[in-house]
Amino acid sequence: MTLENKISQVFGLDDEGWARHANPWSGWTRFITCLPLLALAIWSRVWLGWWALVPIGLALLWIWANPKAFGPAKSDDAWISKGVLGERFWSSRSTMEIPERHRILPHLLNLVALAGLPFLVWGLVALQIWPTAVGVALIIGGKLWYIDRMAILYGDIVERSPELRYRGAPRT
Repeated sequence: MTLENKISQVFGLDDEGWARHANPWSGWTRFITCLPLLALAIWSRVWLGWWALVPIGLALLWIWANPKAFGPAKSDDAWISKGVLGERFWSSRSTMEIPERHRILPHLLNLVALAGLPFLVWGLVALQIWPTAVGVALIIGGKLWYIDRMAILYGDIVERSPELRYRGAPRT
């Protein structure tokens, strides 16, 4: 079992969970809100003191709830939907064959995102804007590039195995 697979289990990403997470609203709101809200909530200790635990808790709750907050994606047409669906394939790589050209770069891009963590922590501890901004930019930038590669991975896999293509939520 891969680390990504374990993380997806924590977030409850079963078949329905992945379909909900592939909804473009889920994907984009994660990028736009989750890390910036958490950083702002941590920074709010300057103004709120111990009451900052409330916005920190709310930000963490949103991070956990986001994949559950939206309905299933209607299709795989959106770039971010393809990226999330490719991420699902990637997280299952211990049981699914991943094309050779996709075996290294996702690890490197996760390292790019991880490289932002020390800057983010430094900025939030020292209340310095530039390391906070660099950390957020590296984490989000690395993750966006990773999702782009996952969209390409998704395309490669469904081209090879069309039966794996996401058919979308049933129309009601």
